[in-house]
Amino acid sequence: MISNNPLVSICIPTYNSGKWIKDTIHSALAQTWDNKELIIVDDGSVDNTYEVIKKFESDKVKIFRQENKGACAARNKALKGAKGDFIQWLDADDLLAPNKIENQLRNSDLNPYSKVLHSGSWGFFYFCTARSKIIPTCLWQDLSRTEWLLNRFGQNIMMPNHSFLVSRKLTELVGPWNENLIINQDGEYFTRIIIACDLVKFHSESLCYYRRGNTRSISKKNRIFEAISISHNLCVDHLLNFQDTVEMRAAAANFLNQFVSVFFNVDSAEIYANKKRIENLGGVINHPELSGKFIFLNKILGYGAVLKLKNQIWNSKIFFEKSIDKIFSIFGYR
Repeated sequence: MISNNPLVSICIPTYNSGKWIKDTIHSALAQTWDNKELIIVDDGSVDNTYEVIKKFESDKVKIFRQENKGACAARNKALKGAKGDFIQWLDADDLLAPNKIENQLRNSDLNPYSKVLHSGSWGFFYFCTARSKIIPTCLWQDLSRTEWLLNRFGQNIMMPNHSFLVSRKLTELVGPWNENLIINQDGEYFTRIIIACDLVKFHSESLCYYRRGNTRSISKKNRIFEAISISHNLCVDHLLNFQDTVEMRAAAANFLNQFVSVFFNVDSAEIYANKKRIENLGGVINHPELSGKFIFLNKILGYGAVLKLKNQIWNSKIFFEKSIDKIFSIFGYR
């Protein structure tokens, strides 16, 4: 018998998130959908994260701790402890609007064995969600799985994992998170989810927030090209195994181009291999668009130095924006 009040498991992996995790938990507990449980897994934090989350432990809030194995291992542990008919993923520094889950379940198919995937709107923020930047995209509508994949990969559009609400059926169909990945883990996982679903149902009033400006870095910097290449190509494999069409190949080539263009002049076997795959997919390798200033400095300093300078300027911009937002939060603007 299908319940008209299904249980939702809100799964939160966390590592060294003592600065943010309290707000994240509060946003989960504040959900207006009452029938919920929180599954929080501390992945071997060395700060005060475990002490913070332990204070929330209750019948509805389950706390687990493991040695550091990575975010995907923590997510899989959370999933093993989750009893929900629906799964809500939530990273430790992101937030849900109070009625996020209720809006996705209200007037929807409450069958946990439905293959409808629920999505919602979202915005970037630093500290103040009231000042978040909400920018609609072509993914903000009801879409078939093919339409969603072509839009997402063809235009390189981001959709954070906590914008989705996943049925038990879809969760079981795709299996665990890939613990071998150290970057773009949610991109790979939700590519599988989208392929397994029947429809992506968009709920415009279902809002969540993605915290911008935090460092979510991989542990071994010298493996960054390999890590990105592995995750991106795994996504491409999923796409082509689903539909090996001209349109899907073009979307896959565009997706790989986004990676290659950022590190175009870097001497790396991974970059070379991805350029070859783009050509094999029928795509054309996009040379990065360089400004006049970039071209001028490139002649003087070299590509690597200019790229480093460009990153420093970008980081300075983020620091400035965060500082302004921090001032607003200090004065109680949320």
